[in-house]
Amino acid sequence: MKYPEFFDTLPTITLKDELAEFLGSIDDGIVEFSYLDVVKNAGHSCPTVAGAYIMTLVGLKELYKDETPVRGEIVIEYASDENDGVAGIISNVMSQITGATKTLGFKGIGGEYIRHSLVSFNALIDSSVKFKRNDTNESVEITYNPDVIKPDPAQAELMQKLLRNFATDEEAKEFKKLWQGRVKKIFENIDKVITIKS
Repeated sequence: MKYPEFFDTLPTITLKDELAEFLGSIDDGIVEFSYLDVVKNAGHSCPTVAGAYIMTLVGLKELYKDETPVRGEIVIEYASDENDGVAGIISNVMSQITGATKTLGFKGIGGEYIRHSLVSFNALIDSSVKFKRNDTNESVEITYNPDVIKPDPAQAELMQKLLRNFATDEEAKEFKKLWQGRVKKIFENIDKVITIKS
């Protein structure tokens, strides 16, 4: 499987999954997610998928400091409606990593390891997303703004050519290079695209 080389240079997200440990799925319950993992699940790499990954990476690091985040203890609130624009894409990425879902998550065993009812939309927050620890009630809000990393001017024209089946093979390659190039720049400028509110 071939993919952009920079994917392998990106930081991973490590969590403790007590359900996986309890059921013997993973011996110590330690799970690691990479950007490639979420790309495979989403089916593509773009500024939105990158943003969801980065917000989760930064949010959990800020919320847990030196501790390992625990799947099933993380509550996620979104300012947007679940049917708005890219809300579903962002939510799917964050659910994949944290295990938190609105209604479709694991129902639990003996009242433990519950993964549903941990996500809500239309939250009254002044940010993109709010992460909260169920065990301590500590929270952090993250705002993501990819617009500070502008796409190459040629990208839009090349996309239109591709959509209309007018693009040459070289133009198709150039479009892909420019598209993923912007994603790479977003990862290289996390401090510019992310605002943290504790």
